[in-house]
Amino acid sequence: MFYYVLKYVLLGPLLRLAFRPRIEGLEHIPSSGAAIIAGNHLSFSDHFLMPAILKRRITFLAKAEYFTGPGVRGRLIAFFFRSAGQIPVDRSGKDAGQAAIREGLGVLSKDELLGIYPEGTRSHDGRLYKGKVGVAVMALKAQAPVIPCAMIGTFEAQPPGRKLPRIRPVSIRFGKPLDFSRYEGMENEKAVLRAITDEIMYAILTLSEQEYVDRYAAVVKAEEAAEHAANARKFPRLPLS
Repeated sequence: MFYYVLKYVLLGPLLRLAFRPRIEGLEHIPSSGAAIIAGNHLSFSDHFLMPAILKRRITFLAKAEYFTGPGVRGRLIAFFFRSAGQIPVDRSGKDAGQAAIREGLGVLSKDELLGIYPEGTRSHDGRLYKGKVGVAVMALKAQAPVIPCAMIGTFEAQPPGRKLPRIRPVSIRFGKPLDFSRYEGMENEKAVLRAITDEIMYAILTLSEQEYVDRYAAVVKAEEAAEHAANARKFPRLPLS
């Protein structure tokens, strides 16, 4: 019940006023039945903007850290995510991907909309990164269509590290549903999963017009963080005299 209070009374109107979202391709969202909405992930605001503009309820797989943050801000974020019906997924450990797939298939088995970010994490620089194959596994096992989605302008509104978003218009584009029924029963074929995922990412890229990087975002983030740390050790900041 609180999901709809949050959407129509508390958060939804505020988001529409602040971002004035321009919506394209809303007719591609099915009025019923299971479907996966796969999108780029540029901002913390993405989690709330899409549910605010869709008529149907959508459940996202969200990283567990959103539910365990410290202090008042952490508890408030956790409250919003739980109230919005989002599912925490622990991304650490070798079984993290399988846990996410199980949770996602549970949502789809109830003929609901599942929201997923195939990149696995927010883009730290506004570019689109290589997708992980979990979205392909779920699409095949649930026999659900995949609707590509592009968030445009949310990176500029709230880039990583910015606590409060800037007030500026954004766009949300939905593409035509992608049908992968021709691959039914092939969810264990690595080459098939990679091909499906790449097709989904290309559809997102076409909608978003981002620069594409054929590497995983988490790997690039880790490399850049290590390089930054190495430079900090090599050239330590001297105290001001």
